[in-house]
Amino acid sequence: VDNRGKLKEKWLNSLVKDLKELANKKKNIVIVSSGAIALGLSYLKINKKKIKLEMSQAIASIGQIHLTNVYRKIFEKNKIKIGQILISLDDTEQRRRAINAKRTFENLFKLKAVPVVNENDTTATSEIKYGDNDRLAARVAQIIGADTLIIFSDVNGLYNNENKNIIKKVSELNEDIYSLVDKKKSSYGSGGMITKLEAAKICMNSGCHMYIANGKKNYPIKNMFEKKLYTCFIPKISTL
Repeated sequence: VDNRGKLKEKWLNSLVKDLKELANKKKNIVIVSSGAIALGLSYLKINKKKIKLEMSQAIASIGQIHLTNVYRKIFEKNKIKIGQILISLDDTEQRRRAINAKRTFENLFKLKAVPVVNENDTTATSEIKYGDNDRLAARVAQIIGADTLIIFSDVNGLYNNENKNIIKKVSELNEDIYSLVDKKKSSYGSGGMITKLEAAKICMNSGCHMYIANGKKNYPIKNMFEKKLYTCFIPKISTL
């Protein structure tokens, strides 16, 4: 979603083309997406920044329909089926519910459909919300035993403050790494990066590689690997 609450359909088209190439290589794909509240606000022509939780839940339920319709249209054009999964914090933190969610993912893969995951903004309260898609995506990756998670940001990766170069690989989340996103010490590419490090911690502890890359480019997956613009977090253990 852009700054005006409009869905970036051209960008989404390019992403789906990237995903189609992965699907042709027999890769199972899951998308973790946000945008329901932003699209709902845009559709309803509401400009307020601060909205009470119960109203944002209602707005999300309206935006969710628009989001799903756009996804369906673009994926169908590329001959890819999709299914929607709405997840709350409890679904990933409680073992029985996490196993149930895993089965749903596995059955969607059998049906050759791409699961599109959203946080369930329509019923989630502030106490049970993730509030950021980075950790939600990491928990989904953990549940399904994914080998790779790609998180798109507005920067090319995690930057070294001294020489402004992208750190290509991180194999340990230590104080040096956390200091790179400390807002007191760095104003360069630090926006929202702390939640990405929290997501990386989940992935690294569950055998999943995690990449941070620039999601503002068209064909973002192709772009990140061809130009080698990303930070990769190496897991400590295998998925086994």
